[in-house]
Amino acid sequence: MQEKIKNVLRQTEETLNRWTSAKWYKRLSITTGVFWNLALLLAIILVAGGVFAASVGAGYFASLVDEEKLRTPDEMRGEIYSYEETSEMFFDNDVYIGKIRTDLERKETQLDKVSKKALDAVLATEDEYFLEHDGIVPKAILRGLFQDVSNSDSQTGGSTLTQQLIKNQILTNEVSYERKAKEILLAMRLEKFMTKDEIMEAYLNIIPYGRNSSGANIAGIETAANGIFNVPASELNLPQAAFIAGIPKAPFRYTPYSSTGDLKEPEGLQPGIDRMKTVLFRMKETGYITEDEYNQALAYDIVKDFRTDEQRSYEKYPYITVELEKRASRLIMDVLAEKDGIDPASLKENDKLYEEYAILADRAVRSNGYRIHSTINKEMYDAQEKAKNAYNKYGTTLTVASVNKEGEEEMKELPVQVGSMTIENKTGRILSFVGGRDHDIEKLNHATQAYRSIGSTVKPLLVYGPAIEFGAIGAGSPVVDVKFKVNDNGKAWEPANFIPTSEQGIMPARDALAQSQNLPALRLYGQIKEKMPINYLINAGFSKVVESENYNASAALGGGIEGSVEELTSGYATLANGGKKIEPFMIQRIEDADGNVLYEHKAEEKEVYTPQTAYIVTDMLRDVFETDRGTANRANGLLEFEADFAGKTGTTQETRDVWLVGYNPNVTMSVWLGYDQEKYSLDNFRNTNIQPSTRANQLWASLMNTAYETNPDLIGTKETFKAPEGVVTRSFCSISGLAPGGGCSSGSLVASDLFNKNVMVPKKADDSLTSGSYTTVDGSRYLALDSTPREFVTSGGSGVSQAFIDRMLAPFGGDASKLFPGDSRFSKVVSGASLKHDGVAPASVSASISGTTITWSDSPSSDIVGYRVYRSGGGSLASISESRRNSFKVPGSGSYYVVAVDITGKQSSASNTVSVAEAKPKPAPKKEKEKDTEKEKPDTPPADEPEETPEEPAEPEEPTETPEEPTEPEEPEDPADEPAEPAEPTEPEEPTEP
Repeated sequence: MQEKIKNVLRQTEETLNRWTSAKWYKRLSITTGVFWNLALLLAIILVAGGVFAASVGAGYFASLVDEEKLRTPDEMRGEIYSYEETSEMFFDNDVYIGKIRTDLERKETQLDKVSKKALDAVLATEDEYFLEHDGIVPKAILRGLFQDVSNSDSQTGGSTLTQQLIKNQILTNEVSYERKAKEILLAMRLEKFMTKDEIMEAYLNIIPYGRNSSGANIAGIETAANGIFNVPASELNLPQAAFIAGIPKAPFRYTPYSSTGDLKEPEGLQPGIDRMKTVLFRMKETGYITEDEYNQALAYDIVKDFRTDEQRSYEKYPYITVELEKRASRLIMDVLAEKDGIDPASLKENDKLYEEYAILADRAVRSNGYRIHSTINKEMYDAQEKAKNAYNKYGTTLTVASVNKEGEEEMKELPVQVGSMTIENKTGRILSFVGGRDHDIEKLNHATQAYRSIGSTVKPLLVYGPAIEFGAIGAGSPVVDVKFKVNDNGKAWEPANFIPTSEQGIMPARDALAQSQNLPALRLYGQIKEKMPINYLINAGFSKVVESENYNASAALGGGIEGSVEELTSGYATLANGGKKIEPFMIQRIEDADGNVLYEHKAEEKEVYTPQTAYIVTDMLRDVFETDRGTANRANGLLEFEADFAGKTGTTQETRDVWLVGYNPNVTMSVWLGYDQEKYSLDNFRNTNIQPSTRANQLWASLMNTAYETNPDLIGTKETFKAPEGVVTRSFCSISGLAPGGGCSSGSLVASDLFNKNVMVPKKADDSLTSGSYTTVDGSRYLALDSTPREFVTSGGSGVSQAFIDRMLAPFGGDASKLFPGDSRFSKVVSGASLKHDGVAPASVSASISGTTITWSDSPSSDIVGYRVYRSGGGSLASISESRRNSFKVPGSGSYYVVAVDITGKQSSASNTVSVAEAKPKPAPKKEKEKDTEKEKPDTPPADEPEETPEEPAEPEEPTETPEEPTEPEEPEDPADEPAEPAEPTEPEEPTEP
């Protein structure tokens, strides 16, 4: 055996020797050696090249990230969690309104509030190895790099969830190797100090998801779930989760909504549905769902789940949204300033600082996820909006020229606008408001941002309230409604009442206020002006009012006094609160995204009027609603409930604005109507529209009725205003305001009303009255002269002294004869004024006759007290006072003439003569009947024989004229049926309003 083996080895060796000695072997050996050496050399080159490439790559990578500073864990966390969250608004009682306007809507959520199906869909689609890798997947990076270098059509991407988080929150979307290198570096670093759950939660809150059903851009899975499917992220089913997980790859391609929030057409929805199917397939391939779940999800009709009913808060509640944004920003300004150690009060003094914090606050309100809780009652606001829209008598909508943003002229609609506000008196809470007719037409909030002349609504706040506070008057004290002329800022001004011919003489203050007479308010303001009553308006919160307006005489009527609906409502709420000013507010509190309270309203009180003054003014203003002549009587009659209401109306110059404000112990509500451009009057188109004041009455009642329907206990309170200690009832002489005494003791001249005993009660006995006789000239009363014919003199009245006249007409003077007009309640009182006569006989008149009634013209003389009628050839037939009609029925045939008589007793020359012809005799009876008639002796004279008449028939008794109390007309069925409200005459540029 051994020999065999040896033989084999020997033969092999021989064969090998033979081959190696051959020439071909020698050549092969050389070639093999060459290749081996080349292989060794190539290996060395490849290793060296690899090391070199790696070194170069590392160096290049290092150069790409060279400028990237080393971020601390806290810095990186801060940047990761710096995503914006949309702030939200709420009605009272935490009723949701909507989101603040912003470019991107987002609501933060926690990982445990996201459906597991949604988490699985995200992992299967975006990062299969998320739970295993350390921030990057190298092979995915190399694959992406190769696809990029080779310009491959298939781009699978190589970013993990961690990398996407870095790209969105720390870096940018720039496409470059530098950004990618930084992304890789920071992703690996982030994984060192953030857990997988933290990274996933942050990713789900920052990733964009296209648009929601209102058309808003959205980010974050909670916002997407609600905005697309109207469910929270925790309740997403499998198809919904797959649809949402697929959107981030191409948000605006895969979102089901257009930029307007409309659902796309089927062809527009298909890309998103196809993407959902891809996500479902990946979930099946990666084992997150079974085959059956996959098939069921594919068959699911996802389109039926798409939300279609969402509106942005700005679209549904534009006035509320804008107002809360504005107010929240102003409050957050102070919060931020105080946080930075800056006194918030200094913001008002430093314009640059104010502007800086205004920008910061606006940014914070829109992006910090605040929860803004308002005082607005949703039911009341919605009801008043409905009532506002239902009212159809606002007036004519004008079409006016306007310049658009491009500088082109275009025609624009200009409707009558409205502003209203309802405030809870005791708290200052703004319960509801009406910002305007249509926000699309005019975005100005007419309840909070529009400042207009407040007209006669200023009278209780600037005139009567301060006058009572200063002890100038009580509720029923006499004031003077007589015209005068005054120099107002260098201009001659002769103001008048709303009805130009109205002069009621001496009248109670409460009547003057209820009827909104201008002249008494002006005279009263003139008496107290030096005590700076303007400060009461300033303290009541009228921000545009300055002290210099105090010396503007027309301020008593609202001239130069501007305010917003909110300010006016708050001013009257001050009266309702017993004189205490409680600042109105619309935001109760502001919380941050974690529920921490950043701001909470704290009510502060400030006394503007004493409780006694506030109550007395309130009692006077009750008459505005309750009496027949009160200017808000119509509104009171339209209310569907009863409450203790007081308030005031107002109309500005040329009826450019009309107001009505009313309050009870619980709430105050104001209504304003007018055109946005103040040059247009509401009183145009009288044949088409009802009176502006009537519109304000109707709309106020409608809004108050709707408020009552939503909260009858608050609005329809049975509580009444109670007189505080210090308010007393006292008797006084109604023409002087002094205590009853002397000639004023008669019952007809003694009145009683409310006084603030702390500052004024009638104590000095009246000594103004004496007995007196008077005559009338041109409708006015004057003291009769000794020579005045007795038939033209009225006796038994009372006269007043010149001292009384001077006191009552101060400070502006006026015609004393108008103090006690014949139709006033003081018809038996004579002013004591003496008529300046011309001392010559009066001018004659002309006469005419119709039948037996003679009439004549007025004498042109200015001192005529009456006329006498004479029969030619006979004596005087009658004496007719000039205050009566110029006519007399003569007793029969004859010639007659008339003379004028002046206050001194002088007569004019005779007028032309007029005649009444004698009656023609009756025909004689026939002879055959004479015998029969002769037997009858008539007991009366023949028909052609005139009856005996007295030379001067007794003058009929002059009737005592009493003022006619006008009754409130019924609501006209047609606007044209209602009489037009007379225009108010005023001195140019100075408003006089009721």
